[in-house]
Amino acid sequence: MIRVGTGYDVHALAEGLPLWLGGVLVPHSHGLVGHSDADVLLHAICDALLGAAALGDIGKHFPDTDPQYRGISSLKLLAHVGTLLAANGYTIGNIDSTLVAQKPKVAAYIPQMRQNIADTLDLDVERVSVKATTTEHLGFEGRMEGISAQAIALIEHS
Repeated sequence: MIRVGTGYDVHALAEGLPLWLGGVLVPHSHGLVGHSDADVLLHAICDALLGAAALGDIGKHFPDTDPQYRGISSLKLLAHVGTLLAANGYTIGNIDSTLVAQKPKVAAYIPQMRQNIADTLDLDVERVSVKATTTEHLGFEGRMEGISAQAIALIEHS
């Protein structure tokens, strides 16, 4: 059985915080606000994978009220999601994702983001797509108030 799931996440930007995207520390004056490291890209991917398997969402598995997840690397959350899928008999076919941010420009970091995601999920990097776009200064992303990400994942039950 083949299944697909979508994920969406958004976090506000604040001055002086680290900016983690796809497990890469991206140099920028602002970072994302959140309970974990607020890696919006990895959160959207986690939700896409969990949704495809009908296993809930990232908030169910990693609630922001639980102190054990305070400041945690979202790569660890993604690794747990991968383990959960495998335990339920699923394999990941592919992941496609899009970061939406006016700034910073992230094209130079995308190869490492893809590799981080692939390594964490034990996938060939060719199964992981990360793209980035702006909103041409429209909306909260365009005003540089936050960053959003969307993802879709295909999984198969063995």
